[in-house]
Amino acid sequence: MSTGRGVLLVAAVAGCILLGLSTGAVALPLADVWNGLWHAGSSQAAIVRDLRAPRVALAFLVGGSLAISGAALQAMIRNPLAEPYLLGLSSGAGLGAVIAIASRAGGPWSVPAAAFVGALSAVALVYRLSLVSGRRLDPHVLLLSGVVVGAFAGALMSAIMVLSDAPGVRNAFLWLLGGFGTASWQALAVFSVYACIPAGLLFFHSRSLDLLALGDEPAHHLGAEVDRLRRMVYLCTALLTAASVATCGIVGFVGLVVPHAVRTRFRPLHRTLLPLVFVVGGCFLVLADVVSRTAVRPLELPVGVITALIGVPLFAVLLRRTIA
Repeated sequence: MSTGRGVLLVAAVAGCILLGLSTGAVALPLADVWNGLWHAGSSQAAIVRDLRAPRVALAFLVGGSLAISGAALQAMIRNPLAEPYLLGLSSGAGLGAVIAIASRAGGPWSVPAAAFVGALSAVALVYRLSLVSGRRLDPHVLLLSGVVVGAFAGALMSAIMVLSDAPGVRNAFLWLLGGFGTASWQALAVFSVYACIPAGLLFFHSRSLDLLALGDEPAHHLGAEVDRLRRMVYLCTALLTAASVATCGIVGFVGLVVPHAVRTRFRPLHRTLLPLVFVVGGCFLVLADVVSRTAVRPLELPVGVITALIGVPLFAVLLRRTIA
């Protein structure tokens, strides 16, 4: 990527962050945002530092993590329609989180841990359903299995929310639609702990993802351990998805929209693709959160609704191209 494009990318990131910090129920001029960031005693400090800064940072990291998860899954099964939401990972993680809430599990780590177990369970079930014709992993069957498992997990979540008498479970519906209204520095720290290792592993194995995208046989002949790489991608994307769902609910289609947009424009290898996708995904979710806060002000739409309104039409276009 050229220096000029790098400068434009940095400027775009800075612009998205400033927009996220200045937008909300109370709009702040950029001068007030700057004053709130650097002067703890100012009247704007509480809004900027305690409410909007963790929200913008969490939206950026979650968007980037979901985007690189989608890019890795698309390389693994060689299908542009693959992403955590469509493969059942998000629904499985959401089911685990709802079970943790319904069982009144306490502590900031319990819900992310339960979401991770739910995502792993969904991964295992989707994988087993996808093994056909002599234990061959068929990409199209994998997508269909993800839709089935996601629908089943969604039905279980609905049943738990209706039947449980645990405080807050019936309000979990809005949380599952995705949003950053409860973002805090603690939530940002919890997400970072869960996400840094799997994200780092995906970046470290970027060349291996290039080989996987060529197909199993070419990757094997070029020295890649295909089965081990596939397990690593599944595990890393499950952990990133679980951490995202546990902190902000189910936000779908980020892993579909962003990698497709970046590949259409740049078509890079994964060593360049993953950082680009991470940055663009972060900016995309920050902007989606800005829209969710301002579209029907003073009410706030779930950010998952905004991403779905963008992602569903794109998914339909990609599906038609794939079938054709």
